[in-house]
Amino acid sequence: MTQLVDLGWDAKWAEAFEPWASETGRQLDVQPGRIAIEFNHIYRVHLDGREIDASVTGRMKHRAASRREFPAVGDWVAVRMQPDEDAGAIVGVLPRRSWFSRKMAGHVTDEQIVAANVDVVFLVMSLDADFSIRRLERYLLLARESGARPVVLLTKPDLSEAVAGRVVEVSAMAGGVPVHVVNPRLNVGIDLVAGFLALGKTAALLGSSGVGKSTIINRLAGGERQRTREVRQADAKGRHTTIHRELVVLPGQGLIIDTPGMRELQLWDVGEAVRETFDDIESMAGACRFTDCRHRDEPRCAVKAAVADGRLPLDRLESYLKLREEVAHLSRQQDERAQLDDKRRSKIMGKALKQHLKTKRH
Repeated sequence: MTQLVDLGWDAKWAEAFEPWASETGRQLDVQPGRIAIEFNHIYRVHLDGREIDASVTGRMKHRAASRREFPAVGDWVAVRMQPDEDAGAIVGVLPRRSWFSRKMAGHVTDEQIVAANVDVVFLVMSLDADFSIRRLERYLLLARESGARPVVLLTKPDLSEAVAGRVVEVSAMAGGVPVHVVNPRLNVGIDLVAGFLALGKTAALLGSSGVGKSTIINRLAGGERQRTREVRQADAKGRHTTIHRELVVLPGQGLIIDTPGMRELQLWDVGEAVRETFDDIESMAGACRFTDCRHRDEPRCAVKAAVADGRLPLDRLESYLKLREEVAHLSRQQDERAQLDDKRRSKIMGKALKQHLKTKRH
């Protein structure tokens, strides 16, 4: 059975768990656990030596101001065990060391935690007809903002006649991030992936459907651990095999989080990561005539001059401008959401105070 140390438990996590550990003498047994699977607010949790199903307590749901305060796959949580049952209630989430966030799909302005407490993230992109340097750029932004170490894996080299050129293109965009060509279907390059893993450490796989994420896990695990399906030949788009996030324990190698394919990636709070990923443009901007140059219609724009003389690809500048506008728009939405959250908290506190005073009078 999997022990806590195999899940990444260490002295710092034990210290973070202390506030809940001190409660065990006054209430039902509270234990540390790690979220393995999340499905409609029902969680599969790894405890020390066993797995259980658990749900969030009503009190925790009531106090949560946003989705990010709920547990996510990879989170360490405090679980209150139910007497005489193989189930528990999640009473708290330990502070995250790293996490991947994206804006929830649709019109809701809220943060969705894709995976938590990850040490290294593999950004997987296929070299077939589904290759997109701009999509990979977005994944890199997400990874850099998370706090995890990014590594790019380029799959399906047998379906491309421009492998070397793609590697040069990706390496130039990714800066100093490691870039590796692998073919998990043929078990080629899996040793390179395994080299980034270690006992107690957590990795995550991010990429579109059909790029080979589940096959990579199967190769690492030495068996058919995750279901896989072929991509459509007409457009090279993958079919959604992985339908939920899952923390997979790789005996002796650490842990890895498989995620459903994400073609549309709406970013969340990546302002600093934009500057880091587009450091070439940020550096050029210092020579622009105006300090607030938007690199569009302004005269003597050093960035536009770099595009004109071929030093900067036009599509890279367009991607930069689009992302900058997206971040600014999201920032305005987040400000509005923060005001609504403050009102909600004040309302909850007001009701609690009234109830306390009412109880005290009686």
